[in-house]
Amino acid sequence: MTEDFIRRRALRIEQNPGIPLYVFALQASEVNRVADVARISRDEAGKLLGYQRPEKKQHVKQILDYLNGDDVLFPNGLILALPSSVRFKGSRGPNSTDGLATIGTIEIPLPESADAPRPALIVDGQQRSLALARTKRSTLPVTVAGFVTEELEIQRDQFLRVNTVSPLPHNLVSELLPEVNTRLPTKLSARKLPSALVNALNQDSDSPFCGLIKQASTAGSRRSEAVVKDNSLISAIEESLSPSGVLFPYKNLSNGTADAATMREILVVYWSAVRDTFPEAWGLSPTKSRLMHGVGIRSMGRLMDRVMDRVVTVADIESSAAHDRTMMELALIKPHCHWTKGRWPELNIPWNELQNTPRHISTLSNLLVRTYLQARMSPS
Repeated sequence: MTEDFIRRRALRIEQNPGIPLYVFALQASEVNRVADVARISRDEAGKLLGYQRPEKKQHVKQILDYLNGDDVLFPNGLILALPSSVRFKGSRGPNSTDGLATIGTIEIPLPESADAPRPALIVDGQQRSLALARTKRSTLPVTVAGFVTEELEIQRDQFLRVNTVSPLPHNLVSELLPEVNTRLPTKLSARKLPSALVNALNQDSDSPFCGLIKQASTAGSRRSEAVVKDNSLISAIEESLSPSGVLFPYKNLSNGTADAATMREILVVYWSAVRDTFPEAWGLSPTKSRLMHGVGIRSMGRLMDRVMDRVVTVADIESSAAHDRTMMELALIKPHCHWTKGRWPELNIPWNELQNTPRHISTLSNLLVRTYLQARMSPS
């Protein structure tokens, strides 16, 4: 009779009383039986699922080639999120613990069938686990550290932390950050609000960017429609959250909170007006429209601070008047813009030679802001 669990000798590490932590070994073939990969995606309602990046086939092949070679030493362990259904029984005797760890036996439940969900999720070691599932050394012992939690937020938090040495793709980190509510390192914490605003702009039906932002979870069938890179928009929002930006007043520095709803409204009003001012350039691929290119998003983002600073002083941001006023302000620069054809005469450069580089972003930003301010000062 086949047992419905795997039993292994294990150490229970006395680290966090609320989250049991175990160290044990599994055979290479057993990893795939107990652990699954939580791929990042979104459901039909737009809720974020999982946290793992796609498989890196070349990386997996390199690991597999090593595992199938001679003289294998594989100390690189896996980190698993274990279900609450695991059982640990400490060994008897006076030497079963040294105050740091307790020796005993862990039992990990197995799926009831081949189609049933596996009980554990891989937090770190996805590429290694895929290679282990395919190696001819199916009985190779593999070191595993497993912590018991079924809370996705804790799993995502640990996933982000263990991947700081070998950086994760920016878009994957950006999409996961708003889902993590634990204390984050300063650098990640600063990116959390801009990332949350970009997520909202991509998901909300009233946003001009709805479905247009390319994120880690963007399905393959929709990637051609997602023409704006999330990192460009995040960077634009980060700049607007600086002391000179229009979003800065909605941050409460004394308690660390922010009026994200008003920030979102300002972004929706401004970029809706950008869309309506340049309809021929909106929603196209960056190769056909530099407005949707990183250089266009970043430069128009800097112009937003000047335009919306004026709009919010004369109109209720939630009213239709705010959109109309923003359109009036953008009309001042419209004749000078060349997003899809022609040349930027002031820059002496064809429209499609603008690149997402600091120099071009700075040059185009300066032109747009200077043109806007000069037009505002000109007599009617």
